Amino acid sequence: MPDHLHLLVTLGERSDLSECVRMFKGRLVPALRKANLAWQPSFYDHRLRSAEDLLPVFLYIYLNPYREKLINPGLVQWPGYYCASEDWAWFGQLTDGEQPFPAWLR
Repeated sequence: MPDHLHLLVTLGERSDLSECVRMFKGRLVPALRKANLAWQPSFYDHRLRSAEDLLPVFLYIYLNPYREKLINPGLVQWPGYYCASEDWAWFGQLTDGEQPFPAWLR
């Protein structure tokens, strides 16, 4: 997204979210400074419990740029979208050839 990002990550046993976000943001600071940009001071997080279904989260993240009309469905996949191969193995099968089904965008 042009002004924000969505991440769905699995934290390890020794990781906590605030530390991971600090490290992630820190590594990108030099590139942001070159572009005269900066991070906002806070972030929103939501922890998924093991019993929660991942599909609604995957769909929200995947469909967000299409719903915001930043990219036309059917042309190409959002260039900033990345999905780990083990997740794409199950999620990709639910898409229309790597594109969202038109009904999803209503």
